[in-house]
Amino acid sequence: MDAKTTQAGLNELIETLKDGQKGYAEAMTDVEDADLKDTFKKYAAQRASYITELEDQMFKLDLKPDETSSITGTVHRAFINLKGLVTSKDRHSILAECERGEDYAKKAYETAQKIEGLPAELKAVIEKQAAGITQGHDEMRALRDSSK
Repeated sequence: MDAKTTQAGLNELIETLKDGQKGYAEAMTDVEDADLKDTFKKYAAQRASYITELEDQMFKLDLKPDETSSITGTVHRAFINLKGLVTSKDRHSILAECERGEDYAKKAYETAQKIEGLPAELKAVIEKQAAGITQGHDEMRALRDSSK
């Protein structure tokens, strides 16, 4: 295992998850549709638990979670646009924006799964989380498509 590469990859995932969690938490408070409130709440909680799992894994491997955000600005903008959309109350646009955020998360997990020599336990956590992220992406897409 290349500690530096592994650490960088995990920090990238954690940043992406934090971004998604923040996006969903904000959207949850601003959106009026009860079903979306519940959905956003579920994914905000999912992201929080994924962050904890990854930080636990890093701790076990003696890797430090990155306190400073070294992440590219792109990911950080994944959910930023939600704020303006939520105030416009356009369900379709809100869901399209969530799906776009999920695309970033999916890509981050695809990249993390390619890290060479990950310990088996960490690899299993990443794969389980990646499946949850894909499920979230597909749910956002389905909700978006049904909101036309």
